[in-house]
Amino acid sequence: MKKSWLSRISLSFSYLIVHMPQAVQFAIGDIIGILWFDVIRVRRNIVLSNLRLAFPDWTEAERVRVGRASVCHLGRSFIEFWRLPMATAEQYSSQFIVSGVENIKIAQARGKGVFVLASHIGNGDWASMGLALNGVFLNTITKEFKWQALNNFWFETRQKFGMGLIPDRRSSLMILKILKKNGLVCFVIDQFLGPPIGVRTQFFGVETGAPMGLALLAERSGAAVVPALTYRDKEGRTVVEIEPEIPFVDTGDKDQNIKVNTQRYTDKIEEWVRRHPAQWMWVHRRWKEFRE
Repeated sequence: MKKSWLSRISLSFSYLIVHMPQAVQFAIGDIIGILWFDVIRVRRNIVLSNLRLAFPDWTEAERVRVGRASVCHLGRSFIEFWRLPMATAEQYSSQFIVSGVENIKIAQARGKGVFVLASHIGNGDWASMGLALNGVFLNTITKEFKWQALNNFWFETRQKFGMGLIPDRRSSLMILKILKKNGLVCFVIDQFLGPPIGVRTQFFGVETGAPMGLALLAERSGAAVVPALTYRDKEGRTVVEIEPEIPFVDTGDKDQNIKVNTQRYTDKIEEWVRRHPAQWMWVHRRWKEFRE
């Protein structure tokens, strides 16, 4: 199949990135972050406003430091994504530390599939490669682009190491089919979502909204929800910590079940963000007003 000009340019760029020392790759990512945060200042005010809500006891200097680090982390993640088209397992297998795979196996033993609760900490696409190298193959909901060449490159790159992709339109049926095959579906629910498909929650003690889809589908399917934290360690390796299942709480009321369990998932993500604040996506408007 003939590759588009976009694919050819992208592969050439990927070739250059892959053959740079990791320190140089990360330096480029940091330069992108500093330009973004300190020079162009795109969403800088949003980053600092979010940090004031989450960490009111911090000094402004601490917020600026963490805000800058989080945007540099996004720059590094951008560079890491460009490794994927030309990367090989032999090159990068030592770049991952994966623990807790047994928690996935325990949940799969029930035969109802598994939801993997994730967040915008670390680099999810890169982590999926590390998981695949450890025999864990995720299916992730993703957006589609109208530009077909870009869409093809986006899907092909992310599927290279075994990630399954679920288009965000009409995804529920595909998710249930994967669960029936005892597969794994990754859910990222740390972005704001209002009604009718969001539910009122507390995040860092401040009211906001979160997607209700994970709790709704967990109740319908009986699939386990297993949290998996991804972050970058001091040596630049990607760490994936798969934790024990978060048991579903049945209150006896369906509406209350959605609220209670979505809050439990949100609390887990807050725990992670408090551990790794410099690697979370503070550029997102997480605390919008939830209007019923």
